[in-house]
Amino acid sequence: MFSGIVEELGEVRSFKHRGRNRLLQLSAGSISQDVLIGDSIAVNGTCLSVCAKSEELLSFEVMPQTSSLTNLGNLRIKDKVNLERSLKLGDRISGHFVYGHIDCVGVIRRKMFIRDNLCFDICVPAKFIPQISLRGSVAVDGTSLTVQDKKSNYFSVYIIPHTSKNTTLGFKGPSAGVNIEFDKLALPA
Repeated sequence: MFSGIVEELGEVRSFKHRGRNRLLQLSAGSISQDVLIGDSIAVNGTCLSVCAKSEELLSFEVMPQTSSLTNLGNLRIKDKVNLERSLKLGDRISGHFVYGHIDCVGVIRRKMFIRDNLCFDICVPAKFIPQISLRGSVAVDGTSLTVQDKKSNYFSVYIIPHTSKNTTLGFKGPSAGVNIEFDKLALPA
């Protein structure tokens, strides 16, 4: 489980086929220091298990289903990704509970700036709109955000400058695919 507070940006170094799966290798700074093989890391909000590591590289096996149901399948060399280690008992939860199980890939419909803040309208399939709570939480590429508005096929989020600078959201634009995980605690019964 994660909190949706991105710890750092990683960079794709390699993403090669390994049998039916793909081996994703990322450069990671400080979080790679205490990560163990088998640990869970949220990569753009997707829970992956570390299968190998070196001083600054973390490796993950990505199954075909994960590649096709998330934006990870579209990663290219040098792409930046959001990284967060899993929570430990006693950790502060500064965002909301994020499982790392992506519900869908949304598409940024519009990007605008309102005062100093970035605003995205993100399209999702209409069947997911009932899962969105106005003023509730949503994880966008693993980043915990608050839903500001929702319509029949999209919702809006605002992103403060700190989050914009320290996550991949700052350089995403219209038509970019983003991993979406709806707040499981806010879902209707």
